[in-house]
Amino acid sequence: MIALSSNSQTRAKILTNAGIEFIIRRCDFDESGVKTKNPEEYVYEIVKGKFNTYLKNYTFDMPFIVADTVVCVNGEILLKAKDEKDAKRMLKLQSGKDVSIITCMIYKSEYLELTDLSSTRYEFKKFDEQKMDEYLKSGEWFGKAGACMVEGFCKPYIKSVEGFESTAMGLSIEKLLPFLELKR
Repeated sequence: MIALSSNSQTRAKILTNAGIEFIIRRCDFDESGVKTKNPEEYVYEIVKGKFNTYLKNYTFDMPFIVADTVVCVNGEILLKAKDEKDAKRMLKLQSGKDVSIITCMIYKSEYLELTDLSSTRYEFKKFDEQKMDEYLKSGEWFGKAGACMVEGFCKPYIKSVEGFESTAMGLSIEKLLPFLELKR
């Protein structure tokens, strides 16, 4: 059993699909203090803040994981969209472009503290405007970094990919699994 400190339904789904038993332990971290423009540093600082917040709010009684994801296109860090208009702006930036989706996670158990920073690069075809509007109206983009959903709306537009889909979805499960079984 592990604790997942995340509001992400996608991260929960990744753990469930991998057969990992978990509980949700939410903790809020104010991300506004992170100012770096480097996407890797940005997501790392967010995750380190979430990690420290978790340790302040909960007794360390079981292994836990914190994670966060950002989308980067043309050097711009895309976070979660504020509203449908913002989501559309972000999707238009990604349409027909190379996009990096960067996920950082920290897993802590009694024996191990694992920090992983992984990136998956996508080359997208140009998004169909009508399909994009349908996706925006569906609300599925809500809570997704860059309003990007590689397992959903974006999937038919993928020209090439380098990296794990799970990284782009918010939790690099392929990197985590070998350590979940590690015991002393």
